[in-house]
Amino acid sequence: MTATAVPTQPSSAARSAADDPVGHLTPQLWARANRLLVRKALAEFTHERLITPVPVPGAGDDRRWYEVRSDDGTVTYRFAARVLALAHWQIDADSITRHRDGTPVPPDAVDLIVELRDSLGLSARVLPVYLEEITSTLAGTAYKLARPAPSAAELAEADFQTIETSMTEGHPCFVANNGRLGFGVDEYHRYAPEAAAPVRLEWLAAHRDHSTFSSAADLDYDTLIESELDPDTRARFAATMAGLGLDLADYHLIPAHPWQWWNKLAVTFAGELAERRLVHLGPGSDEHLAQQSIRTFFNVTAPGRHYVKTALSVLNMGFMRGLSAAYMAATPAINDWLADLIAGDEVLTGTGLTIIRERAAVGYRHRQYEAATDRTSPYRKMLAALWRESPVPGLAPGRRLTTMAALLHVDSAGGSLAAELIARSGLAPEVWLRRYLDAYLTPLLHSFYAHDLAFMPHGENVILVLDERDTVERVIFKDIAEEIAVMCAEVELPPAVERIRVEVPDDTKLLSIFTDVVDCFLRHLNAVLVEAGVLAEEVFWRTVVACAADYLDRVPHLAERARRYDLFAPEFALSCLNRLQLRDNQQMIDLADPSAALQFVGTLTNPLARYAPAR
Repeated sequence: MTATAVPTQPSSAARSAADDPVGHLTPQLWARANRLLVRKALAEFTHERLITPVPVPGAGDDRRWYEVRSDDGTVTYRFAARVLALAHWQIDADSITRHRDGTPVPPDAVDLIVELRDSLGLSARVLPVYLEEITSTLAGTAYKLARPAPSAAELAEADFQTIETSMTEGHPCFVANNGRLGFGVDEYHRYAPEAAAPVRLEWLAAHRDHSTFSSAADLDYDTLIESELDPDTRARFAATMAGLGLDLADYHLIPAHPWQWWNKLAVTFAGELAERRLVHLGPGSDEHLAQQSIRTFFNVTAPGRHYVKTALSVLNMGFMRGLSAAYMAATPAINDWLADLIAGDEVLTGTGLTIIRERAAVGYRHRQYEAATDRTSPYRKMLAALWRESPVPGLAPGRRLTTMAALLHVDSAGGSLAAELIARSGLAPEVWLRRYLDAYLTPLLHSFYAHDLAFMPHGENVILVLDERDTVERVIFKDIAEEIAVMCAEVELPPAVERIRVEVPDDTKLLSIFTDVVDCFLRHLNAVLVEAGVLAEEVFWRTVVACAADYLDRVPHLAERARRYDLFAPEFALSCLNRLQLRDNQQMIDLADPSAALQFVGTLTNPLARYAPAR
């Protein structure tokens, strides 16, 4: 299949949604969804030291049996688990049992949260919203279990968007990671990434006195719109405006998520519409697929056209997923700056690293809401959009794309997609892993040591380019302007880019590697490959160390920084993601000062230290 191919037939679950929108909510599927989420909750809450399983007698191979009790001691969970590096708990979901006052009861994720509410530190304000997020996450899992999903072996040869819409886990660390509070069940079937339902974006005209447009240095508004909208659509929009006695040239065009139009803009921005500061023009002609981030769309009608990222006032995984018009204004300049930095760095270009740039952004400034709120208010983030390059035009012959989240994907039968890719390559597993690490880890290390630059390189933010042998040839980073940070006061930045500079305590800077890469991604990839019998743990971490050590050997001029920020230190601080969400699930952190909100609980033994080269 080609890199741009798109699923043409909806799943049987999607086709029946109109007749039975909750057909996936069956006792069997609900029980399985609960078992899987309870497994993840027990594992990640233990990893973050919110709960402490107690060993109990039990038979097993390399697994031991453990027990967790509810806060009041009346409920007991028992399970078999293997504890891997970085205090990673690999729990056997089918081994989990639950007893209340000695009587067996089914595992239930919502009950688990209530039973552990004190241990989890859940306030009366946060708890009910968190329970709703857990319930929504369960419903999403039941939907995914109900559909005839491709196996790991089938996904290993699938196209980019089939893989994207087949991911089931979401963020590997967050327990409540598919809340999407605001979507009704009908909207879930239309807009959830896993529904793989084509979407036409709604378009609005925003008067230029109240909207801002910014673009890369080599792009302007007219050129962008002409490349993104076909002539018939542009003519239709102009005719709509003329019919109202308005001139489209006095307005900026803004694409909007259909949910945002029907549920927010048509109501909350009613005055702007009445006064013709905003004009609804209807849907565009191109069809799009929602990506894992739910508010970003891939153009399946014309895959070479830009992704479109939209504002979406839906609560999901610790944030209201809006877009700030003020924040968007500097987005293209930040992307241009980073693209130039990469192009001018031989180490980065040598890894093949590229970014897909956010080329243009547009936002609407609602004067009344801006006068009444501060900069973090969701009311300032209801109408904005950005256009991000598609990776398809830059793809060489014989190459194909996949989200990096695919490396953690395990199908319903336990099959690992990463294991399938490794098998298809014909390479030794450690050789395949090393090629991936050279493409992914090396540019992250160099960005840190050479430029004090940190990314947010989780699975959804990274695209892998696979060669003809299904090995990782290079990586593409995306979601740049909202996710990168320069952690140094001395680095010179253009005024328009200054926003990405953040103050980070010196002793926590390296957590951009230790937490975001080692603990939050490689920890899980290690577990997947160990569980699949592909690699022993020792081989996995030795390979990571070899990649890092070889990089540091190639940059002797950075030796002092390498000593100051020691990648092979015996331990590093445990920074806890779920604790952030459990404390405040509507604004986990302030993006302008992310380190201020971090939750630390002790340290983790650094698996890289054991295999560190002699110094």
